[in-house]
Amino acid sequence: MSSTGRQTGGRSHYEFVTRWRIDAPVDLVWHEISRPEEWPAWWRGVLEVVLLEPGASDGTGAYRRMTWRGRLPYRLRFNLRTLCVERPSRIEAAADGELVGRGVWTLRPDGRATRVRYEWRVDASRPWMRWLAPIARPVFASNHDAIMRWGLEGLSRRLQVSGVDETRQRQNEAG
Repeated sequence: MSSTGRQTGGRSHYEFVTRWRIDAPVDLVWHEISRPEEWPAWWRGVLEVVLLEPGASDGTGAYRRMTWRGRLPYRLRFNLRTLCVERPSRIEAAADGELVGRGVWTLRPDGRATRVRYEWRVDASRPWMRWLAPIARPVFASNHDAIMRWGLEGLSRRLQVSGVDETRQRQNEAG
């Protein structure tokens, strides 16, 4: 299994923690992360984000349909309801559809850079994914890792800065 995923619940439950360091101020990183409708412009793998309900002025309550594709030959479609927005440090959302669970973005300044942490705790609801989970877990985790790397690469290009994926480095230090 990928170093970013671990099994804690049922056989189709996944927990991923991604850590990035981006050489840009937190307000610039927040501006991009907090606008999912713009992700397809810079994040390879995000095929479409459709705002279904706008929510409050800060984004709380917004409901979006997202379509993603990784290295594997399938697409995932799920909806995200924004539960909490604490500008410019935290966004929490609940997923339903082909993935069910929660995601939390946490941003914090680190000098002139920003440290980004993304926690994604989900269950796959597609029957074939649930059925294959015991044997395909490492492949699904690797696919998630690739999509997150694409996000860091795209965000770094968009902001014209460098970025580092610290996910494995920190997990190796902790392990």
